[in-house]
Amino acid sequence: MSTLRFSLLSLAMLMAGCSLIPDYQRPAAPVAAQYPTPTLASASTEDWRTLFNDPALQQLIESALINNRDLRVAALNVEAFQAQYRIQRADLYPAVSANASESRQRMPPSVTKSKALINSTYAVNLGISAYELDFFGRVRSLSEQALQTWLSTEEARRSAQLSLVANVANAYLTWRADQELLELTRDTLAADEQSLHLTTRNRDAGKSSALEQAQAKTSVDSSRANLARYQRQVAQDLNSLTLLVGAPVPESLPVRPLASDLVEQLPAGLPSDLLQRRPDILQAEYKLKAANANIGAARAAFFPSVSLTANAGTSSRDLSGLFGSGSGAWTFQPQISLPIFNAGSLRASLDYSKLQKDVAVAEYEKSIQTAFQEVADGLAARATYQQQLQAQSDLVQATQTYYNLAQNRYKNGVDSSLTFLDAQRSLFSSQQGLITDRLAQLVAEVNLYTALGGGWQGDEPHAQ
Repeated sequence: MSTLRFSLLSLAMLMAGCSLIPDYQRPAAPVAAQYPTPTLASASTEDWRTLFNDPALQQLIESALINNRDLRVAALNVEAFQAQYRIQRADLYPAVSANASESRQRMPPSVTKSKALINSTYAVNLGISAYELDFFGRVRSLSEQALQTWLSTEEARRSAQLSLVANVANAYLTWRADQELLELTRDTLAADEQSLHLTTRNRDAGKSSALEQAQAKTSVDSSRANLARYQRQVAQDLNSLTLLVGAPVPESLPVRPLASDLVEQLPAGLPSDLLQRRPDILQAEYKLKAANANIGAARAAFFPSVSLTANAGTSSRDLSGLFGSGSGAWTFQPQISLPIFNAGSLRASLDYSKLQKDVAVAEYEKSIQTAFQEVADGLAARATYQQQLQAQSDLVQATQTYYNLAQNRYKNGVDSSLTFLDAQRSLFSSQQGLITDRLAQLVAEVNLYTALGGGWQGDEPHAQ
């Protein structure tokens, strides 16, 4: 008899370790092994605190990480899914509860055939109720699915944090660029008004024509329109930045010129397997693992479900005899449920789980391809922005020389004001282009930082 019990116990322990979850195999990355760009010198940057050299931008990012509501919601979602995982994991263990009850019943004379009777029963029990013996791993599969879902929300939080850092940086850089364009427009408007005053005086003296005066007036009106436009853009940029930061932007920020090294350059020529550290890719992989675990739960539904209810305690008609001798009571109630006919719902559930895994594989591969494109685009932008900025800077110098020569010739009466006004417009346009190109270059560096998952050291993913 003891041998039979030992055999049954061994069989139960063996079946308890059974799992029907398919072996997880990470899909091969559908991208090249190397980015299509030459290898550049490596930088020592490790995170956003050393990536951004502007103290004002660092202050705004730190404030956003504390106050931004979207990031706060993402963090609360992580805690919520962690609680759901703990709830699901608790099903792996029996829930032991203690119960105390009292029952009083009055029997009328019509039932007792004599006088009315009152029966009392007192009971105290300790036991477990409907605990599923996880022979085929259904509960463990569901627990694994909840775990992977929780980890995917953690990566979603990291992705939200990374996007927030990039969005704050881009909004701040745009705000600073529009501020510089506003100052440039004010200087240009002052120069245009001075030119209009000079042309009007020459017109009164008979030295300029009505055409030249009208041309100068159009330059003033154009600068006034640009001034209003940039004033509006600066105000709207500040509103967007305030929303991202989640708090008022301090009026006295230690800002630096846009032409200074506000953003460190990241190293290029990195192997594409570093994309495995991007939070959106890790999130997609955790979702894939959750779908894989769900297949195990769907498979286990085909097999018998064994549950156990058992309790032990004491029961007595009198409260004083509740713990007396002979009052002990126990209940042992195992139950087995075997699916026989379900109109194909279990097969459909399994098929649905497999299809969901195929969808997760496609989404995982798509996230890798998207990440690879973003990094490749960022590296391609870096390779050309330096040349573009240098060419634009040379253009500004050339137009400045053109403007100086045209101004001297106009003041000396050699040329008409038309040549001078054309030089003035060319200088303003080239200076605008230089600020815009510098902003585009800085934004490209920030986007490359984001595309690389917030770093490039190839360390282990955050969530293990």
